[in-house]
Amino acid sequence: FGTVWGIMNAFIGISQAQTTNLAVVAPGIAEALLATAMGLVAAIPAVVIYNVFARSIAGYRQILADASAGVERLVSRDLDFRTVAPAKQLAAE
Repeated sequence: FGTVWGIMNAFIGISQAQTTNLAVVAPGIAEALLATAMGLVAAIPAVVIYNVFARSIAGYRQILADASAGVERLVSRDLDFRTVAPAKQLAAE
């Protein structure tokens, strides 16, 4: 938003001075560039921090998926043994 504001101030300065020399245009352009720089100073670290958190969450998600697959394997084996064991007892009798 500050970049647009600075460019608007530059155009207002041009229209008020009725000329396009550097002394008229420079303050508005400088304001726009400063606003852009401040936006980048805020945005770049935010993106880096977001990516770090997203990567660490993906790692935890993978660990959780592996653990849940292991639990699922154990439970399915237990259920298989419960169904096979009574059938063996009936066959033995």
